[in-house]
Amino acid sequence: MSEFTHLNERGEAHMVDISGKAPSKRVALAQSSIQLGEEAYTLLVEGKHKKGDVFAVARIAGIQAAKRCSDLIPLCHPLMLSKVSVDFDKDGDTHTITAIARCELEGKTGVEMEALTAASVATLTIYDMCKAVDKGMRIVNTELLEKHGGKSGSWAREG
Repeated sequence: MSEFTHLNERGEAHMVDISGKAPSKRVALAQSSIQLGEEAYTLLVEGKHKKGDVFAVARIAGIQAAKRCSDLIPLCHPLMLSKVSVDFDKDGDTHTITAIARCELEGKTGVEMEALTAASVATLTIYDMCKAVDKGMRIVNTELLEKHGGKSGSWAREG
């Protein structure tokens, strides 16, 4: 059985020591989708929502969330992100918006959690801003799409 990386020899939680790792370019791409009813979807994509530009607010919320990831996830290292972007894909057939977050840095640990947090908070923000119109929205398929860099190299979700 391998040792747990987030537990010390006494079984107590601790932050993993990354001081001996070499810095490398790290990139992660994650997504989270929100399914809306037809009315809420139409208001959103046509920019007619009463609360204003939902996409702009959700984008900023996602970027801020990536920057604050270590405040939210216990034992997550605070990172000096060099780039965070949040973009949105729209599917009119299923009334689904997919937030796609990309995080980058030159560092000693990966940015997967930051990308996942950014995508998640972007869809949560859409939910918050649209809930007066549609309380039945569903947030689905929050997942890492790909990561690059570090000792483990590159990984991409199949399909």
